[in-house]
Amino acid sequence: MRLTSTFIFLLFIGHLVAQEANVDHLVAYPVDEKITLDGKLNEACWTQALAIDNFTQREQKEGELATELTKVAIVFSDVNLYVGVWCYDSDASKIIARQMQRDFSWRSDDNFEIIVSPFNDNRNGYLFVTNPNGAMADVWVGDEGQDFNKDWNGVWDVATSITDEGWFAEFVIPFSTLKFKGEVTQVWGINFERNIRRKNEQVLWQGWTRNFDLERISQAGTLTGLKDIKQGTKIELMPYLLSGVEFNESESETKLKVGGELNLDITPTLKLNFSANTDFAQVESDRQQINLTRFSLFYPEKRQFFLEGKNNYRSEVGPTELFYSRRIGIEQNREVPIIGGVRLFGKLKGTNVGLMSIQTNSLDSLPSTNFSLIRVKQDLFEQSSIGITAMQKFSEKGYNRTYGADFIYSTSNLWTNKNLILTATMAGTETEYDDIEISNKDNLSYHLALSYPNDIVEYDLSFTSVQQNFNPEMGFLKRRNYHKLSTELQFNPRFKQTPFVRNYNLKPLDFNLYLHPQSGKAESMEYEWRPLGFVARSGDILEFNIVHQMDKPDEGFDLVDSVFIPAGTYWGNRYVLEFFSFRGRRIALDAIIDVGDFYTGKRYEWDLTSYLNLNKHLNFELDWQRNYLDLPQDYFVTDELGARVQYAFNPKMHTSIFAQWNNLSDYMLINYRINWIPKIGSFFYFVVNQQYNTTNGMRLEQTTIMGKLIWRIAL
Repeated sequence: MRLTSTFIFLLFIGHLVAQEANVDHLVAYPVDEKITLDGKLNEACWTQALAIDNFTQREQKEGELATELTKVAIVFSDVNLYVGVWCYDSDASKIIARQMQRDFSWRSDDNFEIIVSPFNDNRNGYLFVTNPNGAMADVWVGDEGQDFNKDWNGVWDVATSITDEGWFAEFVIPFSTLKFKGEVTQVWGINFERNIRRKNEQVLWQGWTRNFDLERISQAGTLTGLKDIKQGTKIELMPYLLSGVEFNESESETKLKVGGELNLDITPTLKLNFSANTDFAQVESDRQQINLTRFSLFYPEKRQFFLEGKNNYRSEVGPTELFYSRRIGIEQNREVPIIGGVRLFGKLKGTNVGLMSIQTNSLDSLPSTNFSLIRVKQDLFEQSSIGITAMQKFSEKGYNRTYGADFIYSTSNLWTNKNLILTATMAGTETEYDDIEISNKDNLSYHLALSYPNDIVEYDLSFTSVQQNFNPEMGFLKRRNYHKLSTELQFNPRFKQTPFVRNYNLKPLDFNLYLHPQSGKAESMEYEWRPLGFVARSGDILEFNIVHQMDKPDEGFDLVDSVFIPAGTYWGNRYVLEFFSFRGRRIALDAIIDVGDFYTGKRYEWDLTSYLNLNKHLNFELDWQRNYLDLPQDYFVTDELGARVQYAFNPKMHTSIFAQWNNLSDYMLINYRINWIPKIGSFFYFVVNQQYNTTNGMRLEQTTIMGKLIWRIAL
């Protein structure tokens, strides 16, 4: 009897130890049976696989158990990874899911997120997201969320179902979508997050403290059990066919174009990409902006060719982008034909590699130009890195070269569980053109920064220097010839006594000072502080900011056609009230009111954006920015209007209309698109672009109608 009791006791202790050992890792289960992707999880393998359910709240109540049960299990074949998710809900009628289109904005819906790090390197991973409607979104995550590429499109699929018990999802992720080491047995980093929007509850499997988020791969659990899996596709063809017609007031032009891409997996982790006759006809028009500053405006990259793998080419010195891909194929808002190019990107053990060479065709006075880049980044320690960059823009007229080096020290173990990031970057340029004389002295830029991004206290300190002849022509440089000192301190306290406030956002210090390098005198200064700011338990956000500023342009500049701002020193104060309502509601509103001094007079600005979510298929968005400028030179009003209507037929087919207008250009642009995914990895686009002149009434000046089919062939 005593022996039996001892045995039972030891078995019980062993069971507890085994449970404790398994709380941070998940074992994948091998399967041979076919899995039907329907979100019902009724195959036998889902009951045989070991599921994890130990989810913990990050919000609203950090460290407490989730209020709703969530389970996850993983099974795999030799070519696919399958993830089964059970999101039980005690009141399934209140599930919030208002979107269905590809690459949806998941922060407003109930959702489930998976992050996978096949390298298990504490840095990089793939994020896959779905909601109860089966909408799909994916992101490539680098440097633990410092690099967040939402434009990465992986080849994967998901199906969901909703019952009285909650909602359920089945993911299939082909191993060919992921890059991983060529080893028989794999150990990956993995983590999961569920958001229950009506409660504003966020639960994670691992790394659930508020100092971290899902993108902090170093806090993830581990996935084991993967064995003898195959990378799958080695060769991928992506040919396209484009056909269309363009009308203007006097003539029409028919377009027919073919081209495509060839992708080769040199190793399981390194991809070689060839592109020929590269085209971007399916890309939505840029959002036009009225520039009320003396500096250039930044427009984001939208072309998928440059967005894929962009993390391997990304390099910056503080606010300066050393590589700004819109310098290739776009010149003064005109499209410059791209003959083709080659890219090599991926990871070899602990080394990230990015090589690129793109050749553009000649256009009018622009010569045919080659753009080349090499970027190598080496992992150091647990989460740090060192990198070098070299790039060249070359044509018959001459060349421009940029060289750079960077070091990032990152840790999430400061004082046990705090984050700290130290950054040091430096770059130089060299320019030589036949018809332009540019000095190659005083041609450097460098940046030093400290960041302490944590829950209750956030602090940043940085110093940037840009010399007068620093000229990165393949990058984006907003401002030249300056020293900049920046520091910011923010507190996010939480008080249980305040029933409707989740946390406060109080900022006593946000300071930016620009100095002239030669004279040492101040050129611009901005000091912002926030006496009031909070995030409500409902998800609404309110902030009130006070800004003290100084600007000292050494040359006058044209603000708009009728207003010239003379050189001088301008001091002023601005008062900014911002409100962002919770996007999970059927009707939501964002509002910003900004009033105060502006150079020689006053400026009163409001920004309003409204959202109407009728159902999971139909969504509306309307935004309006108005500026009243009361200056001695003139009194005038600027208006920018934008409207977007989206209708999703299903998760793989949606249509949208985007219209924009501003009163300074007096043009209205309308963009209509249909996006269809006939099979995973292939795309069809139907696009209609129209331009109206609104100077006197509304006159149609140009219409472009195009269809484009991109078909994926895996060999």
